[in-house]
Amino acid sequence: MTPTQLKDKVVNVGGITLVSNHEDASNGMLSGGALILIDGYKDGLLVSIPGLEERAISESDTHPIIRGPKDAFTEAIRTNTSLVRHRVKDTRVRVQTIQAGNKTKTELALMYMDEIADQQIVSKLKDKLSNLQVDRVLEGEYIEEVMNQDNKLTIFPMLYNTDRPDTIAAGVMEGRIAIFIDGTPFVLLAPSLFVDFLQSAEDNYQSYLYGSVTRLLRYFCMLICLLAPALYIALTTYHQDLIPTVLLLSLMAQREGVPFPAFLEALIMEVVFEILREAGLRMPRTIGQALSIVGSIVIGQAAVEAGIVSTVMVVVVAITAIASFAIPSYSMSIPIRMLRFGFMMIASTLGVYGLTVAFIMLVVHLSGLHSFGVPYLSPVAPYKPRKQSDAILRFPYQPGAKGP
Repeated sequence: MTPTQLKDKVVNVGGITLVSNHEDASNGMLSGGALILIDGYKDGLLVSIPGLEERAISESDTHPIIRGPKDAFTEAIRTNTSLVRHRVKDTRVRVQTIQAGNKTKTELALMYMDEIADQQIVSKLKDKLSNLQVDRVLEGEYIEEVMNQDNKLTIFPMLYNTDRPDTIAAGVMEGRIAIFIDGTPFVLLAPSLFVDFLQSAEDNYQSYLYGSVTRLLRYFCMLICLLAPALYIALTTYHQDLIPTVLLLSLMAQREGVPFPAFLEALIMEVVFEILREAGLRMPRTIGQALSIVGSIVIGQAAVEAGIVSTVMVVVVAITAIASFAIPSYSMSIPIRMLRFGFMMIASTLGVYGLTVAFIMLVVHLSGLHSFGVPYLSPVAPYKPRKQSDAILRFPYQPGAKGP
């Protein structure tokens, strides 16, 4: 009996393929498959029978919501693709697998909707993923860094990552390409825009008025996180005449006895808070929460009583920290926090004028970025009127519309 006859008539299981070379056979066995060889034939049968224990589907820890689906991706690529297919029951959905990593042989899966996704972007992604010259792919960041060759000088994320199946399903229906990586619960979405990182899945599950207001609130929080300490430094150092007299007298009274200039004062508090944030993330969850809350209160109060910082500086840093948590995507909050220190340095030397120039340069930089050929600030810049229904604001759904 030939291997083909054995495959078609005897071995009645799914996931069986015909292999004809040693490399495919060894890779299949290393991935949990069984190889069947027949004496006298050069081809073999590779049967997929993985017995790896998988983590149960649970609620998302990184993108929690109040109303909406609670399931999240796991580390198993087959489970993740099935969670999206369960939501998008369309025959045009395509899934293509690719191996990446010379040593890890990590399985990747591209999911997109035929006739809707841009075929040029799909082909470009396939080529880049097929030609990845890396030894290991253990998480999506390995792929992001290699594929982000066109935007090496930016700290902003060019690919959106999430562990929510509903977000990936919505992106696929909009014509984007999802990249699944075996071994990680985070799925990449390409191309990605700046507005994507300030949106939450819950915006589509609540009233459009609530969704629009919360999105505007997130943009406001992003500006606070980016500019609040720098504005305080610039106003108190160079532009005291812009501060109301009563408030200025209060600030002067609070800063009396503080030995450091406003910039060094803000830098100390920001660095201390970043240390507390990082320590809280790396410690066990129950201890980490207590450390972040108690540590912030105790250190802030002790610093004020010791005369190291003023009370208003503690308030500014606290508001900035709270505003940073309002950014839904952790990948976007990281560059905002990094830029905050740069804006503080500019404010300490050039005041409000320097902040204005730096902010304009930041907008120009964002305008020049492209995610797989798509402008990063699209559909705002360049402005596309037909795509404003789910950009900064969320318009109400229209009867007969294809989807959000």
